Amino acid sequence: MILAVDTSLGTAVAIVDADGRRRADASSPDALGHAEVIGTLLQQALAEAGDEITHVVAGMGPGPFTGLRIGIATARAFALGRGIGVIAVPSHFGAALSILEDNPEIGTFAIVTDARRREVAISVFRGLDADGIPHLKSETVLVPRTGAEAYLDGLDAREVTSLDVAALGRVGIRAARAGRDLAGAEPLYLRQPDVTMPGAPKRVGL
Repeated sequence: MILAVDTSLGTAVAIVDADGRRRADASSPDALGHAEVIGTLLQQALAEAGDEITHVVAGMGPGPFTGLRIGIATARAFALGRGIGVIAVPSHFGAALSILEDNPEIGTFAIVTDARRREVAISVFRGLDADGIPHLKSETVLVPRTGAEAYLDGLDAREVTSLDVAALGRVGIRAARAGRDLAGAEPLYLRQPDVTMPGAPKRVGL
């Protein structure tokens, strides 16, 4: 039983079994307010599917700084409390798998998500690799929305506004079975947070 958590687009949790079948899910489309709803969504999913969780999949973005921090911290805290592992998966992989499951004959395509500030995050995929994981053709980039069409240059673009977190969980299962790390410990923020650490206080002369 795998719990998947993602806060790159709204707030969403899902539980899938070892075969990747969806057992429960709960989500909120609100792009803000992650901290206010994620606990309730977890409770709903666990009440529906049971709480015998063996792994936690954390969606690592791309996404806004605050939202991603809340989802990843929740996934890590849940795993720490249960003494189980966390599998880090870029969120666009879940979106790509969902599209490939619906349309396995699709060629090269791009996942596009809103990055706010009139920018979009773009990842390009083509098919599934030998482990059943979407094959990433080019790394995720941040592009001004006004320049996205030129960047894509006629590529089949799929703008995603909500994430199928059960698909994210299936990617995580396949990555774990193959012994692969799809993401590091750091989230894919793509831009630095607005808040910065203050510098050293200025010395005041006497």
